[in-house]
Amino acid sequence: MAAAGLAGSLLAWWLPANLLDWQPELAGREPWRAVTAAWVHWSPRHLAANLAGAAVLATLGWVARLPARAALAWALAWPLTQLGLLLRPELAHYGGLSGVLHAGVAVAAVWLVLAAAERRQRFIGAAVMAGLATKLLLEAPWGATLQTSAEWDIAIAPLAHASGAVAGTACAALAALATRGQTMPG
Repeated sequence: MAAAGLAGSLLAWWLPANLLDWQPELAGREPWRAVTAAWVHWSPRHLAANLAGAAVLATLGWVARLPARAALAWALAWPLTQLGLLLRPELAHYGGLSGVLHAGVAVAAVWLVLAAAERRQRFIGAAVMAGLATKLLLEAPWGATLQTSAEWDIAIAPLAHASGAVAGTACAALAALATRGQTMPG
């Protein structure tokens, strides 16, 4: 999944953003945007940060030995992340991998908490989950639709992060519960 985010983002960099970005008024007619919006980046810095995030998340999945079912949960959470943006229709355009990355972090954390065989892995999953929840609360996704800061050259849509985390948590919990009785190698 991280590779799909990386490759798609690099390819989409060379395409017009308005063909791929999330636009709520086109959600019904052009459903592919729920996937392709993650590949759209508004600046080189935005792209670099999300590519780095995808690499870190891929490393986490590899080191934690997350199973294919966790990747499937992340794949299911990907389009659901963009669908959560329908809660804020005033967000006329959205692009970026960060919401989907938040979904991936949530999947990894939930999977470790619910399905890891080792206590140490469950603790790490709980710590990641707590960190993610704290980050989301600090971003206040219920506040302004777009937030600007001196650290970024683009506006941030905190709802995308929250939507990704919710979608990832739900998909991972369902996948982990479906595999109850099986444990991760560890």
